[in-house]
Amino acid sequence: MALSSILPMTKTLIFAGIFICSGIFAQFSKRSLSLEKWQFKNVKDKKWLIATVPGTVHLDLMNNQIISNPYKDENEKKVQWIESEDWDYQTIFVISANEMENENVDLVFHGLDTFSEIYLNGRLLKKTDNMFRTWKISVKNNLKIGNNLLGIKFKSSINIGKNLARKVPFTMPESPRSFVRKAQYQFGWDWGPRFVTAGIWKDVQLNFWNNAKLENIKIEQKNVTKQKAELNILAEIFTEKSGKYNFLINNEAQNISLKQGLNKISIPYQIKNPKLWQPNGWGKPNMYDLKILLKNNSKIVDAKTERIGIRTVELIQDKDEKGKSFYFKVNGNPMYTKGTNWIPSDSFTTRITKEKYQKLIRDCKDANMNMIRVWGGGIYEDDEFYKACDENGILVWQDFMFAGSFYPSDEKFLNNVKEEVKDQVSRLQNHPSIALWCGNNEIDEAIVNWGYQKQFKYSKEDSLQVWKDYKKVFHEVIPNALKENLTPEKNIYWESSPSIGWGHKESLTEGDSHYWGVWWGEFPFEIYNEKVPRFASEYGFQGMPSLEIMKSMFSGNPDLNLENPIIKAHEKNARGFHIINEYMKRDYIVPKDFVKYNYVSQLLQARGMQIAIEAHRRAKPYNMGTLYWQLNDCWPVISWSSIDYFGNWKALHYQVKRSFENQVVLAEEKDGILNFYGINDDLKKYDDVTLEMEVNNFKGENILVAVSNQKKSLDGIIKFDSSSVAELIGDLDKNELFLNLILRRKDEQVIAESNHFFSKPKDLKLSKPNIIIKKVSPTEIEISTDVLAKDVYLMGDTHFSDNFFDLLPNTSKKITLSKPLEKIEVMSLWDTMNEL
Repeated sequence: MALSSILPMTKTLIFAGIFICSGIFAQFSKRSLSLEKWQFKNVKDKKWLIATVPGTVHLDLMNNQIISNPYKDENEKKVQWIESEDWDYQTIFVISANEMENENVDLVFHGLDTFSEIYLNGRLLKKTDNMFRTWKISVKNNLKIGNNLLGIKFKSSINIGKNLARKVPFTMPESPRSFVRKAQYQFGWDWGPRFVTAGIWKDVQLNFWNNAKLENIKIEQKNVTKQKAELNILAEIFTEKSGKYNFLINNEAQNISLKQGLNKISIPYQIKNPKLWQPNGWGKPNMYDLKILLKNNSKIVDAKTERIGIRTVELIQDKDEKGKSFYFKVNGNPMYTKGTNWIPSDSFTTRITKEKYQKLIRDCKDANMNMIRVWGGGIYEDDEFYKACDENGILVWQDFMFAGSFYPSDEKFLNNVKEEVKDQVSRLQNHPSIALWCGNNEIDEAIVNWGYQKQFKYSKEDSLQVWKDYKKVFHEVIPNALKENLTPEKNIYWESSPSIGWGHKESLTEGDSHYWGVWWGEFPFEIYNEKVPRFASEYGFQGMPSLEIMKSMFSGNPDLNLENPIIKAHEKNARGFHIINEYMKRDYIVPKDFVKYNYVSQLLQARGMQIAIEAHRRAKPYNMGTLYWQLNDCWPVISWSSIDYFGNWKALHYQVKRSFENQVVLAEEKDGILNFYGINDDLKKYDDVTLEMEVNNFKGENILVAVSNQKKSLDGIIKFDSSSVAELIGDLDKNELFLNLILRRKDEQVIAESNHFFSKPKDLKLSKPNIIIKKVSPTEIEISTDVLAKDVYLMGDTHFSDNFFDLLPNTSKKITLSKPLEKIEVMSLWDTMNEL
């Protein structure tokens, strides 16, 4: 690689992790090369353009105005040429004489996407083939004082993938994506665009060190009591020469002897009177800092800080009369899992800020979740994601990055996967939030259920080879790598999610389930009441995003029309609009106005997921987990998400917050009979709990008041006496009535409250509500109504503490705003049923 026209800059070195001891500086430092001036170009071109690192070629092309914003209009189609090109990146950086005095210098790439050649001063150092690995190269002998040229040549993942696919004697589905170890969603999904990108997507560093370095720290939790937590600090230390060292944990020192090369040591450590890390809803996620120093002759040689939580997690699968249980026991207590599925929060992952990670995970906490599943078609997320989960008490179900395809098992691929697992597990293992490692998303199901063998005319030998490849990767290589790199108490592994496909009856009696009879099967929402699994790890329904998102799809004046090709381009499911419309006709009056249609589509999505979640929770403890698809979006899109690309809560997220409360009271209506349930997911129980029922009409007139004479103890779940709809409402019109349910404990305090409607939304005989909004303060309003205001929708550029809620007759509700608004528009379901 020839020298370029980049002008070198004199840099002030940025040191990370420098410690001072007895006036002597530490013997290690890190310098980010991402801060240098980078350039890039198509390999076919001569002109270099300004690049940003970390970044991607798509963003660099956009920043240089070579391409238009691919998120707008139908621009996605116009940028597909990028994936077939090769791209060069380079920078010149200056090395000082002082830096060259270090004994060792490592060049570290934390993420290269994907096939690249790394050159330093014209010499090829390494070829890479995995987006998810860390590439570390010793470069002391390749550096020189003064200017140094670092170049990265990226090869097209599409072209290389196609070449790899040709070596397999049968057609692999989703080829060539399964042959390349990069984020699979880049190839397009039914909620995401196709941007098969390349680039330096994580930080580039120079690490200067002398004598020795801490390679890896594992924290093993041996035993925990109220009095103490017994830990083992397992350290991998690489030394240039043997000798005596001091190993300090929070200033508690221990003398150790190290030999030349790689050393593995184990140091016991205790935390007295430990405060447990608790999942959200059970208490505080208490954390501890372990500051680890390695010293030689009073000099700090290296240092690391690990932030840990003291907790136990077990996956319980006990056989019973109905099949086999599937639930998590946390700190010795069975936990009902409530949460969602996570996809990458941008198609260009370098744009996901720390603030966005923190906000989305806080949104999970605020919606009463305790687990999030990192889906296997994306990326192993940034450290900030796991830090946010740790701090907010959100457990993580971590998929490895394999999804919905068949994968090869040649020796090179298997070794690549093994190293990928090692790198990611080493990075993530000490996070208390990580509860489970899962081999893949829907590959077992793809092999068994999706008919690829017939579609591609596989021979018997081909089909057997697919299973052999699958077992090699997910039953041997990954679990063996976990065993080698994890401490035993953290090694909870599940081969595939789901364990059994949704067309098989066993999917409801054991393991985890992805039930897609709703949406894909177009079964009614009510089927959720029958198809209740032991643990629901995926299910969902689409709803439109905020109007702000819909308008952002256009570069010019937005034409908000379902037939607009731009809007159609931002619905990635080929049958998406058809399915939404068919379900909407079942439950709602379909509006003609776009704004109202957008609103009702959100209500429809929320209604479907409410039915599913309530069916799951009523089945406790048979069912012990519900994770809906999906939390977030990677671009402006109509999708299954509960929070849109800009971070706005859709109606679904507000409903999830209500449905995931630790204590709920639920009514199930079947064949004219109402069953009533009180559910408690807390660690404490409530004594002498009673159920109150009120039948009211939409004007607020009370028809019936009934109090259950049963006083029950609410621990996990209780069922009250059933009632018939007929005895509650007699011959009155059920389309004008609703049932208000209240759970009270013995001191009269309300534990939970809900409303049950006897008819579908489209059949309700609603009156026009007189909705009044009164300003209490710049960030608080009070909203009231004279008659039932169903599904009140507050509109404005702010986050409302509650939205898409039922406001009962002659009542008011206070709402907080994230920022003041001059004007708030409001809509209710009545408006959609009475279009002009």
